[in-house]
Order: sequence, then C-alpha cells, then structure tokens
Amino acid sequence: MTHDHDLVLRPTPAQTEAALNPPPGRNGGDLVVETLAGLGATTVFGLPGQHALGMFDALRRSDLRYVGLRVENNAGFAADAYGRITGEAAPLLLSTGPGALTSLAALQEAAAASAPVLAISSQVPTAGLGGGRHGYLHELPDQAASFRGVVKSVHTVRTQSQIPSAIEAAWTSALTAPHGPVWVEIPQDVLLAETSIPVVTGGDAFPEELPPRPELTAVAADLLSRAARPAIIAGGGVVRADASGKLKQLAELIKAPVVTTPGGKGAFPWKHPLSLQSWIEDRHTTDFLEDADVLLVVGSGLGELSSNYHTFKPRGRVVQIEADLGKLESNHPALGIHADARLALQALLETVSERQDPEAPERVREVLAKVGERIAAQELTLEQDVLASVRRALPADSPSFWDMTILAYWAWSAFDAQGPNRMHSAQGAGGLGYAFPAALGAAAADPTRPVLAVSGDGGALYSIAELATARQYGLDVTWLIVDDGGYGILREYMTDAFGEATATELTRPDYVALAESFGVPGVRTTPETLEQDLAKALGTPGPSVVLLPAVLRMFAPTHLG
Repeated sequence: MTHDHDLVLRPTPAQTEAALNPPPGRNGGDLVVETLAGLGATTVFGLPGQHALGMFDALRRSDLRYVGLRVENNAGFAADAYGRITGEAAPLLLSTGPGALTSLAALQEAAAASAPVLAISSQVPTAGLGGGRHGYLHELPDQAASFRGVVKSVHTVRTQSQIPSAIEAAWTSALTAPHGPVWVEIPQDVLLAETSIPVVTGGDAFPEELPPRPELTAVAADLLSRAARPAIIAGGGVVRADASGKLKQLAELIKAPVVTTPGGKGAFPWKHPLSLQSWIEDRHTTDFLEDADVLLVVGSGLGELSSNYHTFKPRGRVVQIEADLGKLESNHPALGIHADARLALQALLETVSERQDPEAPERVREVLAKVGERIAAQELTLEQDVLASVRRALPADSPSFWDMTILAYWAWSAFDAQGPNRMHSAQGAGGLGYAFPAALGAAAADPTRPVLAVSGDGGALYSIAELATARQYGLDVTWLIVDDGGYGILREYMTDAFGEATATELTRPDYVALAESFGVPGVRTTPETLEQDLAKALGTPGPSVVLLPAVLRMFAPTHLG
C-alpha cells in the first residue's frame, strides 16, 4: 500500500549531474538569489552595505532585476507597493545595523496594511551572534529583537544549508493570510563563504488557505437573510483577497448598503446604488451604520479611522470576517469569523437567502445627500476642485499612492479609486514619506501604465533622494507635490487645539528646479491648470514632478463633541 507521504520526486539525470557538479565561484549569496528565483521572484529592492555584499555580488550572476533606492526606508516602501500591486512577496535586500533599522518604519506600514514584504538582511559574522560585545561594525546585541514586534516572523540563519529553507518559510509566512512583512537575517561570513551546496532549482512554498468555519458562516448567513436593515463595511482585506466581485454579488443579493474604509478603497463600485462610498469619517454615515440591525464587517478591524475615531457604537448584531486573528472582535463584540475574505464571502454566497428591499437605494441617497450638504456648508470649493482635477487627469486604471497629507485625507473619503487595488496610502501606520517611493515600486511592478504619487512638501522632503532612483530606472511616476510651506495638517491640529502652531513651518527648496537638477521634468501649476498639467505629465513616459503651491483645509471632523 502506497501513501502520499511515501512518494518522492526523483531528480532527472540532468538535475543529478548539476547537483553533483555545481558551478564554481558561488557563495552563500548565490543561495539567496537562487532560492528567490526558484520561488518565482523576478524583482528585488534594496540598498547594499558592507555585510550584505555577498548577496549583491550574487545578483550579477542571476536573472533577478534589482531596483536600488537611496534610503532603506524608501526601499521598504517600494517593496510594500510592489507586494500590494502584484500580490507577490517583494524581496528587500538590506545590510546590518543602521541599514536594517532604517527600514523599520516601512515594515511597520507593510504590517499595518498587510503588504507581503520579504526582508533579507545581513548580520555580523556568526561569531558575533548571541549578544556578546565583539565590536563588529553595525553590531547590535540582538538585531532580530528590533524587528520581532513589527514583522510577522523572524528567521535567523547560521549555516548555508539553512538558507533555502529559511527563505521558503519566510516566503510562506509573508503570503499566508493576513499577508505581511517577514525578516530573514544571514551573517556576513555565511554570505561570503564559497559554497558547494547544489544550485537551488525550485521552491515549494504554498501559503495555507484560511477558510471560514462552516458553523459560523451558517449563522452569519441566517442573520443576513433575516435582517431588516443590513449594512456592510468593506476594509482592506477585501482588496487583498481579490474579493471585490464576491462582495458586490453579496451586497446585491441581500440589498445591503456598503461603505468602504480608507484601506478598502475601490472594493465596491463608487456609483453603485448601494454604495455609501467612503464617507466613514462622517456622523451621518456613522448613524446609518449604527442603525443597522445586522452589520457585516469584512476585512477590517474597525480601528480608529474605520470607526470614526472610535465614536461608532453599533446597536445591532455585528458579523466580523477578519484574517488577522488579533483584530477579531478587538473593538466590538461580534460573531467573529477568522477567515480570508474571499473564502468567507463565497461561503455566504452559497448559503444566504435573497432579500427584497426596494427602499435601500433611497436610504443610501439620503445619507450621501446629508454628507454633501455638510461639506457644501463649509466653503471648501478649492479642495474639492483640486481633488476632482486629480481624478479627471489620472487614467482610470492607473494606481495612485498618497502620503500623509491634507489632500490624501480628503481622498480617503471623497476620491473614487475606480476599482480595487488602485488607491494606496500610508494610513496603516501613518508615517511620512510613503507616496513617492511606493509609486516607484508600483511602476516597477507594472510599467504598462503611469503611476501617480501625491505628497505634501513635508512628506516630499522624506523621499526627495528617490528622484535619482526614478531617473536612473526611468520609472513612469508623476509626483504631485502640494506645497503649503509646512506640515499642513499639524498646523491645523495645533491651531485648533492651542490657538497657534509650533514647529510646523518649513524652509523648502524650489521643487521644480530641484527635480530638473536630477534630470526629471518639473512644472509649477495652479488649481486652475492642475488638470491639464497633471494629465500632460502622466501622459509623458518617465518620471516627472508637478508642483502645486496651495494651502488646503480639512473638512470639519464629526467625531468631536
């Protein structure tokens, strides 16, 4: 009797010959790049450093494409966006100590947004592992400890034979729902030493699926089928699971209005009769969701932004589908279903009963009308016109990446992404400097369409060095910089709270001249000419900068008082 576990894949004669006689001149770094190629990676991001040179030397003996950025944190943002766009684990090659630590903010964003990033760092020589103070350059007592609270998993390699399996395990971890960043570290001497280990010719790293428990989806389907006023909150988990189509089917089947969170932008059609759009930071939307007798939350932990700053207090029954076990019922009691959004929505589609509710679209129109009246009363025409100009200039299928800036805060609520996985921002961890390097990563992932980055002048200064990267690789990214002379949103917050702002004003460069010094075309625009200038820049291959000097204001919050 033969069991599955008795079956062994036997090497071909050619594979046996290659294994017995590996090519000379290979080192531990070759095992890294061979494993990545075997797993299906085609592009790697990073920045070389002394302890990591073994990996970078091996790149020239591989077919992997290398995109080198100027700051490790920006390289992490680029890998983050590559992972979001492709759904693949994006390799990020880093050095030790300061080089590794500089990536932490980017890895926090990847963790918060569930972006699959495979960070591979060097380490001090093996003799320096374990906390002893040997005085190696870049030495940390425990480098992995700096990352353990940020990434999904940490894998420390001590011998060359561990490299393929450690990278495969990390790859699987990064791509198992919920996706996220992982950390592999390999000592310098292990990377540099010549190796006689056979060439790595394949990979076997298949993420496990996360199906829902059937008894839970049965209860959820019954609740939704019998609900009088069902509603749905769609978060980033719907986008990451490629479940937008199933969400639309379910909403139409049970006639449930849908609102998307900032991370879930594009998960539901903006102009659909059941679409509450993304006005989740609005009291009228909050009231509507609180009134639902059954609220289905898919792919969201109902965190600060998605709960209108924790003022949301549901009165009905909540059903929460979430792949991140730590987020399940972390803010509200619910029927918690730990599952991938796509698999859970499919289970609901197979068991839920169709509802009739001809008044649902009218209730949606009433909420959106109230939201529109509230915004119209605040005389924010400039802000709405600028956002509308960006939308008209940006091709429908082009992705956009937004920094933590006032125009992005508007976009979270008011921008039509025109499809899933097309609008991304740093709202996961909320750090500055995300937009431009992330857009470069997206352009590397898909060079067939232009990519838009949107920053304020404060955030732009975090990533200005990457103009050199954009020029070096000819990446098709248009960077819109809204220059208000400082940290605009902090200026508003401090003025509102304290009567005046401190430490928010910035001396800044001439961004157009600076871009041109990198060989990147730049243009200074106005709100009236923005659409034309932005469309022209997006329609011209290669990188470009569009500078908009403007002081924008936020709409009034509804969660205070």
